[in-house]
Amino acid sequence: MLFLVAALLLLGVVMGTVAHAPFAFTLVAGAVIAAWLGVFAFRERHGRRRPTSTH
Repeated sequence: MLFLVAALLLLGVVMGTVAHAPFAFTLVAGAVIAAWLGVFAFRERHGRRRPTSTH
């Protein structure tokens, strides 16, 4: 329960910060985060397909 309260508090702080940021900055930050998540997903998907060698 404490984790949920902390997460909601953090979400409120982040959303409040975004509300005061310029719209262009918000779009750029969102694009950067989306690109990072895309790269992360790509690396995770392709990293697990290769068999690992045990030497």
